[in-house]
Amino acid sequence: MSVSITFCGGARTVTGSMHLIEAEGERVVIDCGLFQGHRDEADRINSDFTFNPALIDAAVISHSHIDHCGNIPNLVKRGFKNKIYATRPSRDLMNLMLLDSAKIQEEDIRFVNKINARKGGPSASPRGGPSASPRGGPLRAPLYTIEDAQRALKKIRAVDYHRRFRLTPGINCVFYDSGHILGSAIPFLEISLPGRVIKIAYAVDLGRQDIPLLADPEILSDVDYLIIESTYGGRLHKPIAEAKEKLAGAINRTVSRGGKVIIPAFALERTQEVVYYLGELLRRKMIKAVPIYVDSPLACKITDVFLKNSSSLDSEARALIENKADPFSLSVIRYIRDVEESKRLNFDKSPMIIISTSGMCESGRVLHHLRNNIEDEKNTILVVGYMAKNTLGKRIVEKNKRVKIFGESFALKSEVEVINAFSAHADKNDLVEYIAKTKGKMKKVFIVHGDIDQSEALAFNLRTAGFRPYIPKKMERVELN
Repeated sequence: MSVSITFCGGARTVTGSMHLIEAEGERVVIDCGLFQGHRDEADRINSDFTFNPALIDAAVISHSHIDHCGNIPNLVKRGFKNKIYATRPSRDLMNLMLLDSAKIQEEDIRFVNKINARKGGPSASPRGGPSASPRGGPLRAPLYTIEDAQRALKKIRAVDYHRRFRLTPGINCVFYDSGHILGSAIPFLEISLPGRVIKIAYAVDLGRQDIPLLADPEILSDVDYLIIESTYGGRLHKPIAEAKEKLAGAINRTVSRGGKVIIPAFALERTQEVVYYLGELLRRKMIKAVPIYVDSPLACKITDVFLKNSSSLDSEARALIENKADPFSLSVIRYIRDVEESKRLNFDKSPMIIISTSGMCESGRVLHHLRNNIEDEKNTILVVGYMAKNTLGKRIVEKNKRVKIFGESFALKSEVEVINAFSAHADKNDLVEYIAKTKGKMKKVFIVHGDIDQSEALAFNLRTAGFRPYIPKKMERVELN
């Protein structure tokens, strides 16, 4: 009686999480994330599932980040016919995130189509349908379209935390709170075999202790095999208290100069987290009450989902919302959806805080705010998230003297403040402590979702603590006993 795990994605890398569980002819996929990287490599990896989607009996999604759920529309497009399970908040967030991802897929391929047509190369169909390029070259299609995403969303079934549900006749699942983002879960699989049950816990991604808005990660019992992330497997985060002090200091310096604070932030979680901290700083009178603008239609919609699913937040956040004192509703905060209202902010020279997407400054409204404010020494660009290589955000963090925005060169004269403590991922101490508290026989710990240096660092610490860690390669199939 064989049970196996195939590490289809997210092994020895931090993106594209996807894992195939097989047990006596039954097949379940845990996560179905987009690999994010250079265009050609990403297209190749995301298009090839390495298994037949039509043969998958069920899909389980741990949370709504695109690197964990973003390839679901393609899974359905390629033949998956069954149900997709997630928590209620994750279902609500995926309704936004997958449609937004599909829109980006279409817009991106449309742009490529235009450029290639100018060069006389292959162009792309915005909807993926059969057509010909103006110069007769073959067409490229988007990975999936808005219609594909809409079809996939109809397959998602919402399940509450702690409720046991059936994936297949031989595999049951329970969701536990991972404390990573709103609705994030640790899927706990129970695989029934003659005379025994194999229990697998999937803690990818795992949150931090004592973080505002979210509950702490739940400790599990009776675990045979643990699959865990290693994003920060060899690193320690700075204390949150230090981050809040740096946030207050940057705002106060900027306001005293009469400037603007521009905060590039991901629409999901980081925007809401920053707003929450700003609310706390205002209540404690650590910063002056200047206008705060959340300038991202997607972030506005996601904030609405936070309020709708407030029962999934931690006790402090719930109490504030119940008492109508939550930071999301402060009088100084305005949520901007209209393009014209967003543009008007660039003509207003008074002190303010603008939180806008995208988080790495590669697209979205934040580019316009940077373009109009980056050359003013009074202003501050406040970086609160990870900036990947070859992004505008990374060049700002490195304080390049000049940066290009929309193809135009600008002098970087604004103050740049970087706060690295804002992370939704557990650090090395959090991970080791969580594994130590997890109860069960713990036959093996599989380390995924991390660059190899971080995975190896975590493995070393776990071996020292008496555990049996293993770092699988991509597409490696491991038999469980």
